Amino acid sequence: MYQLDDLLHLMARLRDPQHGCPWDLKQSYATIVPYTLEEAYEVADAIERGDFEHLPGELGDLLFQVVYYSQLAQEEGRFDFARVVDGITAKLIRRHPHVFPDGDLYGAPDAARLEEAAVKQRWEELKALERAEKAAAPEQLSLLDDVPAALPALSRAAKLQKRAAQVGFDWPEALPVVDKVREELDEVLEAMSENDAEAVAEEIGDLLFVVTNLARHLKVDPEAALRAANGKFERRFRFIEQSVREAGRSLDGCSLEELDALWGEAKKLEKQAPGC
Repeated sequence: MYQLDDLLHLMARLRDPQHGCPWDLKQSYATIVPYTLEEAYEVADAIERGDFEHLPGELGDLLFQVVYYSQLAQEEGRFDFARVVDGITAKLIRRHPHVFPDGDLYGAPDAARLEEAAVKQRWEELKALERAEKAAAPEQLSLLDDVPAALPALSRAAKLQKRAAQVGFDWPEALPVVDKVREELDEVLEAMSENDAEAVAEEIGDLLFVVTNLARHLKVDPEAALRAANGKFERRFRFIEQSVREAGRSLDGCSLEELDALWGEAKKLEKQAPGC
């Protein structure tokens, strides 16, 4: 069975200037990023579908992205894969003093067990210290530092809101957020009535942001919730397509009322399905 060293060797061969793969030799950090994001989503998709047969392959694809960046950095004399492994291991030891009280990875596992709330609080304190150490100008340090701009917008909104909530900048419960959702929806309607496209876009953004906040207050991951909604829409629309196809018709030859009736049938069948 191949080991991690074999994968690192394979990566080096792919990037060999004389005998490597032409496609791999053309790649850079920036050109690889879209593949990294795609592979991460494919891992998430396999987990959500319970497809554990294919999960090892998807995890391998994601691991290869880390190996790729490390190879590029090694070629430039910046760092190598070993430094990546060392960095994450050291960071996790540092962030888990309740597991590694003396900072020794292989020390005796005899630390006192902490409650989850205490663990989370300590985790956030340690992350704050790390952000302060990274800051070029500590006096300008923000709680929002290191929230990646490349995160999916819903996930980033939830993360920004969670950070602000750490210092009390948050609604105390979900109901006031519901009122805010209604307020933002009214502002969307107002912008629509004024036929102001720029204002509509801004108000839609505000509405999405506060809906994300409502999800956070209700302990719902907004990104996962929207993925589930996407999946539900896809299943129902595919049912419509199949029904229309079986009737020997085309979608554009059906009225909206007919399509909506099939949508209702798809919903009904889902509710009748086992486990629903």
